[in-house]
Amino acid sequence: MQSKYRAHLFTVVLLSGILGLTGCGKKEQSKGPQMGPAEVGVIEVKPERIALTTELPGRTSPYLIAEVRPQVSGIIQKRVFTEGSDVKAGQVLYQIDPATYQAAYASAKASEARAEANLVPAKLKEERFRDLVKINAVAKQDYDNAYAALKQAEADVASAKAAVETAKINLAYTRVTAPISGRVGRSAVTDGALVTANQPAALATIQQLGSVYVDVTQSSSDMLKLNRSLASGLLKRDAAGQARVKLLLEDGTPYPVTGSLKFSDVTVDQSTGSITLRAVFPNPKQTLLPGMFVRAVLEEGINEAAILVPQRGVTRNAAGLPIVMVVGADGTAQPRPIQVARTVGESWLVSGGLNPGDKVILEGLQKARPGTPVKAVPFQAQPQGAPQGAPGAAQGAPGAAKSAPQAAAPGAAAPGAKPAAQGSPAAAQPQKK
Repeated sequence: MQSKYRAHLFTVVLLSGILGLTGCGKKEQSKGPQMGPAEVGVIEVKPERIALTTELPGRTSPYLIAEVRPQVSGIIQKRVFTEGSDVKAGQVLYQIDPATYQAAYASAKASEARAEANLVPAKLKEERFRDLVKINAVAKQDYDNAYAALKQAEADVASAKAAVETAKINLAYTRVTAPISGRVGRSAVTDGALVTANQPAALATIQQLGSVYVDVTQSSSDMLKLNRSLASGLLKRDAAGQARVKLLLEDGTPYPVTGSLKFSDVTVDQSTGSITLRAVFPNPKQTLLPGMFVRAVLEEGINEAAILVPQRGVTRNAAGLPIVMVVGADGTAQPRPIQVARTVGESWLVSGGLNPGDKVILEGLQKARPGTPVKAVPFQAQPQGAPQGAPGAAQGAPGAAKSAPQAAAPGAAAPGAKPAAQGSPAAAQPQKK
């Protein structure tokens, strides 16, 4: 009986000891090493000199353009140019039947000869009467009539000469010439077509493409802001004092030649609230064609002390206002409201709320709770094309620091180990020692 009692007591004591050791092991595991401040990637705010630009839509137009129209009526005898070719000013493009105009010119010449013939006797008569009237051989009235006849004959000659000149001009107009040098488009008429003087429809169009205009529109409010910034000294023009313009083609390809802003319109479009700006671009290879849709990048000015913050570091609060998380002097994360003016590439241009030397959190924002201590490390942008979380990726550095303490935590399973191994007696046995 006593032996049974001792055996029972020994069993109870043994079980109590095992339970106590197991509880101590769990307590020790729960008191594992505490996590330190979360690592966050930061950038230090530094003023920098940047050229501010604005991108505006626009269309190209020819530097010079002329519509070819006939100045006399007639039948087109021949088109003497190749469509799409380059022509010179004064080059003949069309030949209109000149027969009627040659006849009109000949008639005008004959009228001129008749007027000059009538002038001769009128002049001789006036000369004779001039001498006779001095000796009272003829009446004064007769001399006056002779003088008037002379002047009328001289006027007839002048009129005949003008008619000859008009007929000569009309005859020359039968040769329709290019008013400017440039590239001629397609012909609107063919041989044998009847054309009329100064008709509404053009025979062809010539465009000069050695240089092209780019007309862009900008809102009047943006123009006012730009003028205020320049007047206050926040922005400065470049050394030449001119606004340079770059161009993006329809497919997004940059145009290799830089243009210049020529003028801005003096009125605001009431329907759109915008004004038109005109830039001129050299077009040596005639890459730019009239009517192309392009985007002009205008240099507005130079900001000598711009503060830029990558867009990834800017969030919005409940009121929709932009804020950033900064590392305070005490090493804690602190929200900071800011004012942004515009985007510059992939960054915000900050107009207020940040000072040089502030440390803005870009990486690990999800760990940077307001008021919590953080460990600031320099932010390094991940190279383009590197996979997220890849070994050696700079952007994943804070995340790697986070996973390192987890791997070193007591009882943590090695990669590939079965979860059941964490609670096995073998795992608890070293702690028992």
